[in-house]
Amino acid sequence: MSAEPGQGVADTMALAAASVLDSLDPEQRARAAFDFGDNERRRWFYTPTDHGGLALAEMSSTQHRLVWRLVSTGLSEAGFNTAAVIVGQENVLDRFEGFGADFGRERGRDPLLYWVAVFGQPGPTGTWAWRFGGHHVSLNFTIVDNTVVAATPCFFGADPASAPLLGPHLHRPLGAVEDLGRELVHSLDEAQRHQALVAAVAPSDLVGSNRTTLAEGDERLLLPLVWRGRLEEKFDRLMAQAQTNLDTELGTTPEQLAQLAFTAKPKGLAATAMTDAQRELLHELMLTYVGRIHDDLADAQLERVEAAANQLHFLWAGGIEAGQPHYYRIQGGDLFVEYDNAPRSGNHVHTVWRDLRTDFGGDPLAEHYTAGHHAH
Repeated sequence: MSAEPGQGVADTMALAAASVLDSLDPEQRARAAFDFGDNERRRWFYTPTDHGGLALAEMSSTQHRLVWRLVSTGLSEAGFNTAAVIVGQENVLDRFEGFGADFGRERGRDPLLYWVAVFGQPGPTGTWAWRFGGHHVSLNFTIVDNTVVAATPCFFGADPASAPLLGPHLHRPLGAVEDLGRELVHSLDEAQRHQALVAAVAPSDLVGSNRTTLAEGDERLLLPLVWRGRLEEKFDRLMAQAQTNLDTELGTTPEQLAQLAFTAKPKGLAATAMTDAQRELLHELMLTYVGRIHDDLADAQLERVEAAANQLHFLWAGGIEAGQPHYYRIQGGDLFVEYDNAPRSGNHVHTVWRDLRTDFGGDPLAEHYTAGHHAH
């Protein structure tokens, strides 16, 4: 009998996660290890806040390597390279902001403030999960009986989205998700664009934000609300003012936010109303999201995307030219992909790939528990 997709990856993940845990002293382990049923497992962030677990800053260089080895087990080569570049970009962002951000801690932009957490006991049987996250990276994997059943939410971001390097090339960790999205919207004819462009102004952040689940009518959360708890009063006020400034700069209105609110019924242009060439562009764009994870996992996810191809819709908001604040969404079936590049005049990008059925294990996990209960 052939192995289920993801079983070989699950074996490697379990060994890597066990190596991380085995390297920790009792105090570190108490920070990094959780019961699988802990509510912490379904919390996630992408802001420079405490993501929960044990931070790289509290670990040795040898332990850093073990954590990065664990991260590599879940990602493709390109996905791992992108994640590593995003973490290193904290130094670029620190310089960009004048080395002054602190958020009430010793250093606000810090490539060592990325956290690892393991939920349950890694191994060939049972149910467990692991998470790695910090500013602009959030990885969440759930494993049931030696099979990876969920790899979402999967978030990558970049600030700045584009920065100069020596020579003619720019540093753009997420350039493909921007360029392919813009190429797709530019390919639309007038009637198609009328369907796809849902709002004239891009939202200041992802509509789903860092919610565990999405509900009908959800709109983007305000900046002070996407942290672990409320910030100290001074920084809370700063975030509130930053939100006001950003909304004023973008020209955000309640009506536009409502136009972009989450609905179970997808908004925008249906893939069935696209040409073959446009559907191929949409597929190539989806590869930049699903292709983040290990190839053996991505193949199974792509099959699900292709099965839902006729249900997919493409939504755009904001400008369609480079440098203009913009947003897009791909939704259909269980798939929910968001991209936002509105702050810093269109030079601060957030991207997330979610599965509305299997985020954090979702339905497969519920079915596993139901089957186990009945067997018992």
